[in-house]
Formats: sequence, structure tokens, C-alpha cells
Amino acid sequence: MQGERGTFGTGRIRATAVLVVFGVLAAAGAATGSTPLEVVSAPVRFFFPSFASPEPAHMATTTTTEPPCEPKATLRERAAGVLVVGMPNVTQATQPLVGELMDLGVAGVLITGVNVETRSQATKLIADMKRMAHRPIIVSTDEEPGRVTSFGHVIGYTSSARRLASTGTTDAMRAVARQQATDLAAIGVTLDLAPVADLDAGPAAGTIGDRSFSADPAVAARYAYAYALGMQDKGVGSVIKHFPGRAQAQGDDHVGRIVSNESMDELRANDLKPFEDLIAKGAPVVMVSNVDYAALDPNTPASLSTRAYTLLRQMGFKGVAITDSIGMGAVNQRWDWSEAAVKAIASGADGVLSTDGKFARDMVHGLVVAVQKGELSEARLNEAAARMAALAGGDPIAFACQSVELPKLQPPP
Repeated sequence: MQGERGTFGTGRIRATAVLVVFGVLAAAGAATGSTPLEVVSAPVRFFFPSFASPEPAHMATTTTTEPPCEPKATLRERAAGVLVVGMPNVTQATQPLVGELMDLGVAGVLITGVNVETRSQATKLIADMKRMAHRPIIVSTDEEPGRVTSFGHVIGYTSSARRLASTGTTDAMRAVARQQATDLAAIGVTLDLAPVADLDAGPAAGTIGDRSFSADPAVAARYAYAYALGMQDKGVGSVIKHFPGRAQAQGDDHVGRIVSNESMDELRANDLKPFEDLIAKGAPVVMVSNVDYAALDPNTPASLSTRAYTLLRQMGFKGVAITDSIGMGAVNQRWDWSEAAVKAIASGADGVLSTDGKFARDMVHGLVVAVQKGELSEARLNEAAARMAALAGGDPIAFACQSVELPKLQPPP
């Protein structure tokens, strides 16, 4: 046994193996043109790690992986964070619906005429809600030039958009909006659901009618831009509505389903032009119409249609897309509150507008369940919630792990 260890012991075996490897590698080196030293250095360490010297520090590699971002907001909070809701008959923050909405964490509220008795009362209501909210909230209202007004009885009325555009300059229009925004901002409003960019040459009392600046796309674009700039001048955000334009839609979508039968070419030549112009100038928020468009999605309102939001983004829009109210007959007669909210966010909306906050809890529940079942992508919800958080002045990264930079209207050169 002792003689066998002398012949085949560990030392002799290793020495023999090394010599064999050197011989093979030398031959390989001759064949490839490499020197034995160049060829041997790394492979020897590889095949015989016990003999290798420690790898030099400059050759060591370190891989670091950033931990995945975890939103500070729960799934339920992010679901609530895409809703902007009205408060029927609420005039004081002590009323139960206000506390429910603030605890739920909605993205914002819609203040309408029923919420406004006096200037001081409305100011207190909004200030109290902002104090009760757990994060910054959007305080929106519907204050257009003319007949659609929520605060006219306390801040003063104006002529219609059509009359102002036909009798005055764009500078005068900007001044009108600037005065409205001064009053609204003092009361606490942060977002105005105006101006209308729809084209309309029909009767003044029509669904759009004299709310439209003009039937001429270029004129409508110029005056809508001036109005939005006036709002921005005094710190109130504007909402360009109702994409993709409803000039040819007959009927009232507040009451039920209505259809626009324009072709895509016709939409591009007319209705879409003001939106295209305003998007290019940095419009931060666009409201999507509740009309069914035959050229896009003939059986679904644009506000719930993937094709409508795809078109909007293809036009270069990088801001917040919000639905017209899903409580309107064009939507609510076909989908309940929860279904409509899920369908809107899944289709590409960032915000879901509803005039009745009593259904906010149902909508939140529907969105949460849709994510849990895989019917709504959590990434899509996060994108929407982050944009709404940014619009409210909050932290979109902390809230939904998304970095957001919203566009801003650029003033004329």
C-alpha cells in the first residue's frame, strides 16, 4: 500500500495532470498563434481553482438590482385616486358624504351650482374638504362662458362663448377667463372643466350650441386657447372638451345614447383640428366625449373606448385624459357605475368623472376586484392614478410608483 501511494499519490497525480494540460494547451497555442502563457493563464484557474490566485480587484464584477418600487398607496387608495365626483345637495363639510369621500381618498370633487349658496359658504366648504383629505385633491367645477355655470350667481355671469368670440378679440377672451379664474382660485377651485373645443353652428340652445366658440376649427382653436391661457394665468387648470368633437352628433348624451356618423377623414378635417392645435400648445387635460363615433367604436362611447384614447395619444397628448360624466344617460343606461369605471380606466382614461359621489365606493370596489381578477392591469391603474396625483399637486412616485411630468400650455411667442 505504501508503494502504491508512492507511485499514484496525490502529488504525483496532480503534477502529471498539469504537465499533460500544459502540453495540450501548448499545442493548441501553436495552432492558434497564441503563446502558451496567454492561453494557460485563465484556463488553469478555471480547471484547477484550488491552484488559482485570487482574482485581481479590478477584474471583479458586482451586480446590483434596484428593489422594485412599492406604492405607498394601497390598491384601494389607488383605485379611489382616479375618481372625481360630485356631491349632490352638499353645502357643508359636516354632511356625511363629504367625510365618506375624503376617507375613501377620491382624486377630487366636482363643485356644481347645488353646492354653492354664497361665496363665503363655498369657500369654507372647499377649505374644510382640503383639510379633511389625506392628500392633495382636485377641486373642479363647470364654469364656461355663458349658460353653463356653477358660480355665476356669486362671481358674475358672462356672455356665451360664441358671442364673445364673434364680438371680441382673443385678448379680450383671455381677460374674461383671467377674471373668472381669479374668483374661482380665491374660493379654492383648482380645475375648470372648460373650455369647449367642439364646433357648432347650430341653434344657440343646442346641447353644445353657443357653448362653442365657432364652427370654424381655426377660430374655435384660437379662442379656446385664449380662454385656457386666462385660466392658467391665475393658477386654475383648464380642461379641453369634448374629444374628439361632437359637431355632427344629434341629440343629448345627458339623456341617452347618441351617435356621430362622421368618417375618420371628416373628423380629421374638422372636429379634431382644435384638439390637435391645443395639444400641440401643451393642453394639460382633455375630456373625452360620451358620444358613440361610427368611425372609432360605433357601439361604445368614446369615453369608454380604447380606440378613442389611442387616437388621443397618437396625436401627441401626454397629459391627463378624463371622461365626461359616466352618470350621463349615454353611459349609465348601458353600464352601471362600477362597470363603466373599470371600462374607462382599462380603455385608457386617467380620471373617471361622475356627478354623484354616492356611487364612489361601488366604483372603487369594482376597480379593485377587476385588478385582482386580472381584468384590469394594475400597471394601467397605476399610470392613471399617478397622472391624477400629479394633477392634484401630489407625489405620483410615492403614490403609484410612476414619474409624471404633465404638459403646460405654452404662451404665444
